[in-house]
Amino acid sequence: MSAFSTVIQLLYLAAAASFVIGLHLMNTPATARQGNFVSGGGMTVAIAATLALVVHDNTVSTTGWIVLLAGALLGAGAGLYSARTVQMTAMPQLVSIFNAVGGGAAALVGIHDYTRLAGHGVGETTTVTTLLDVLIGAVTFSGSLIAAGKLQGTIPGQPLTFPGSRLFNIAVAVVAVGMSAYLIDTASVAGLIVVIVASLAFGVTMVLPIGGADMPVVISLLNAFTGTAVAMAGFVIKNDALIIAGALVGASGGILTKLMADAMNRSLANIMIGGFGTGDTAAAAIAGPGGEVRAISSDDAAIQLAYAGKVIFVPGYGLAAAQAQHEIAELASLLEDRGVDVSYAIHPVAGRMPGHMNVLLAEANVPYPQLREMEEVNPEFTRADVALVVGANDVTNPAARRAGSAISGMPILDVDQAKSIIVIKRSMGTGYAGIDNELYTDPKTSMYFADAKSALADLASAVKVYVA
Repeated sequence: MSAFSTVIQLLYLAAAASFVIGLHLMNTPATARQGNFVSGGGMTVAIAATLALVVHDNTVSTTGWIVLLAGALLGAGAGLYSARTVQMTAMPQLVSIFNAVGGGAAALVGIHDYTRLAGHGVGETTTVTTLLDVLIGAVTFSGSLIAAGKLQGTIPGQPLTFPGSRLFNIAVAVVAVGMSAYLIDTASVAGLIVVIVASLAFGVTMVLPIGGADMPVVISLLNAFTGTAVAMAGFVIKNDALIIAGALVGASGGILTKLMADAMNRSLANIMIGGFGTGDTAAAAIAGPGGEVRAISSDDAAIQLAYAGKVIFVPGYGLAAAQAQHEIAELASLLEDRGVDVSYAIHPVAGRMPGHMNVLLAEANVPYPQLREMEEVNPEFTRADVALVVGANDVTNPAARRAGSAISGMPILDVDQAKSIIVIKRSMGTGYAGIDNELYTDPKTSMYFADAKSALADLASAVKVYVA
């Protein structure tokens, strides 16, 4: 191995180490930002090393360099623009689009490699990884686009099925895998097209039957698929950094998927067969499940909050939709000025993607120690004077403790154990699961019907009256 090759391999090793360290730093919100910078730095090193290798080997024509640089500039520009302008409520859609781009790019690498080597006595190992790259990448590409459409609302959020849809899923999966196995020993571009079409079809029909309530799990799963496809692409082009990066994404995405499924007390197989939930639904009548709800004014709610000893905020998608993270942080600060013990209860599947609430509240500079995970915060609800729920629906529904409901067995935040409960919500509309929330008719619950941003601002103004 030449000195140049040794340097390149050392740079790839440094990049891989940066990925591992960055992923470790992302374990906690306090160091997540540093983790992003470290991982990004590692990727920069990996890209620079690859470009240096290409220049050294002189394997790219002038036209190729023009295409390469144009693609890099367009991709970097689009990524920078979308990341800086995307609303927090649209972040899950952006993640899904990025998953689609990653899976599609990996699939194109495999397609190019297979068509280039078809009929030239391809080695079995190369063919297997290439076909896995195409298969997984194509499934990720189409599945992620459908997930993004469901999250954006361009595709209905409820489970979409058709007669014989499950048999069709099985059939296209068998065709994709079976043809891939056939192509290991037989080079056929036509057969590769069959694999691509079947994989794309499976990605669509895999995600369509999944309900909106399961979208956080689906995003994690598709992220794991993207990482696996990228790792396969690394084997195809023999790039160690790409293999390690893809393996890390695939492994972390797989672990997160398992944790998210456990948080809903459901198996991954059950979710993939067809999830519960109807997506965003129209507003229901003010009458809640089993009785009438009790409304509350901003002044009455503010009195409860200002004179409480302990308040637990429960953020949900309604907070993100209203972009009210700064308002809730200001209200919390005012309460702390009065000596109130404030914390935030974070359910693993609150919002539309893993960690959605953590990212949202971090944007408003909410202190990290105040963000409490479900297992940690649930025992504290019995000591809370007030639990203020902002837009969270299914994750606070006591119906999950009762057999026979759509969310039976799903671990929830024990909001109903607080001494008093205030729910900020625009209407009595149901959540993703499509069922009424029994919390709303609890005698201890008061409903504050308003947009989260304006409601929290009004509460902050009212609380200021009681601040000494």
